[in-house]
Amino acid sequence: MPVVTYLEAIRLAMLEEMQKDERVFVIGQDVGTYGGAFRVTQGFLETFGEKRVIDTPISESAIVGAAVGAALMGMRPIAEMQFIDFIGCGFDMLVNYAAKSRYRWGGGVPMVVRGPCGGGVHGGPFHSQNPEAYFMNVPGLKIVAPGTPRDAKGLMTAAIRDPDPVIYLEHKFLYRRLKQDLPEGEIVVPIGKARLAREGKDVSIVTYAAMLQVALEAAEAAAKEGIEVEVLDLRTLLPLDEEAILATARKTGKLIVLHEATRTGGPGGEVAALVSEQAFEWLDAPVVRIAPPDTPVPYSPPLEEYFLPNAAKVGQAIRALHEY
Repeated sequence: MPVVTYLEAIRLAMLEEMQKDERVFVIGQDVGTYGGAFRVTQGFLETFGEKRVIDTPISESAIVGAAVGAALMGMRPIAEMQFIDFIGCGFDMLVNYAAKSRYRWGGGVPMVVRGPCGGGVHGGPFHSQNPEAYFMNVPGLKIVAPGTPRDAKGLMTAAIRDPDPVIYLEHKFLYRRLKQDLPEGEIVVPIGKARLAREGKDVSIVTYAAMLQVALEAAEAAAKEGIEVEVLDLRTLLPLDEEAILATARKTGKLIVLHEATRTGGPGGEVAALVSEQAFEWLDAPVVRIAPPDTPVPYSPPLEEYFLPNAAKVGQAIRALHEY
């Protein structure tokens, strides 16, 4: 099996779906001639031509709007945000039109809005955000956030084929750092299904995207102290896999929710509320949230390191919960 980076896994899924289905096309800033800011679409223009790899002006609202229109006409657009931070410029089209189209008149909007999210690369407050919480309150949208190359490929394939709009969050810190053996051929990861990344009996961590690697590192360290940590990779944030979350909470009775989006109003609050409502009798300690403080992502490398959750911080929470 070939070793594939996280970035290459995303690229392969898009490439394969474009080869299989002529309705699939890519649209965004610099996706064609330049090959994408991170080279995800490098070579696509030469392979598929300018009618299926469309360079646009710097206007995210136009990109999303054009994708919505194309989807309604039977196409399968993949709209790239050069950085996911700028998805806010297309917020109205996504939230008030694409997400509500099926409810209003039964018309599905099969489109993917993808882009690099997250910190760890010293990109500062305008190129490091995690906007998932903004959209988790919107019925009609789906949100995926892969944490491994296999899931990056499988979730992109599923997102392109989905009959409704999917926001695909790809963590740029993982692009070339994370590698995995992947079988050749099609991989499809179902949207809405979490994955048990590590089994344990003492403490559970529910997480996703880049924080999956942080959780696994902390779990490995805890194992040397005799603490067996279970790690659940959500993979999809909307809809949440409630069954999987409740199962791990009931199994260990002690739950940490770990994410890179800032704390207040973040996904961790939703997971904590779900567990408190439906698994309270199984809990042996309060649910713990680990997330960055409520500030913009700092430019300064030392400040960004302080801002982001890491294995040491998670390890402290694991030990405290285990001793509770």
